[in-house]
Amino acid sequence: MQGKHILIIGASSGIGHALALLLQQQGATLYTAGRRQPEGITSTHMTWDVTTQPAAEALTQLPEVLHGLVYAPGTINLKPFQRLQPADYQHDLQVNVLGAVSAIHATLGSLKKSKSASIVLFSTVAAKLGMGLHSSVSVAKSAVEGLTKSLAAEFAPSNVRVNALAPSLTDTPLAETQGLLGTSEKREAANKRHPLNRVGTPEDIAQLAAYLLGDQASWITGQIIGVDGGMGSLK
Repeated sequence: MQGKHILIIGASSGIGHALALLLQQQGATLYTAGRRQPEGITSTHMTWDVTTQPAAEALTQLPEVLHGLVYAPGTINLKPFQRLQPADYQHDLQVNVLGAVSAIHATLGSLKKSKSASIVLFSTVAAKLGMGLHSSVSVAKSAVEGLTKSLAAEFAPSNVRVNALAPSLTDTPLAETQGLLGTSEKREAANKRHPLNRVGTPEDIAQLAAYLLGDQASWITGQIIGVDGGMGSLK
């Protein structure tokens, strides 16, 4: 990753932070955006709340040439359908989809100038499998998958690749705050739902995201790649 300029949105925790640490070790020049500066990361940081501000107003310190964009913000809003209100769907769409759209709008010119750029977005295994209580996040992440494939086709002539990773439950601060892994019993039950008998780690996801940003993935675009311990494909 030496010589590459990479923007990570949502690098302060979870998968985004693990990816920033990995790319930093690999020699990338990092730009980050989010509500707070990522700890332990050397980057040009831009403060951006994806729910309140257009990206173009916040991403004002981008380099002329950008080799990669990672949009990592996400939501976990698991409720029965009857308890979900339209505002819940609107919030999940804003964070997961419209924020990504805004970020891509703001960075596309710089990405095209690299002559070989990569955009990495994030879906979820729940966009592929029917999972109860997941309707709001499933709607939002399914939209991310559609966006990924459409933009991959549109940007291919400019050699800008677009792919999405679709994790299952990952051991992140967001999962903890939502109570999904808050006790040993919940963690054990979550482990057992996966064919590989464990939930994912941020590093599991970050390794593949880093690969997609690199030149070794230069012939991969328009893909939704499951990183889910086998949940999305195995019974």
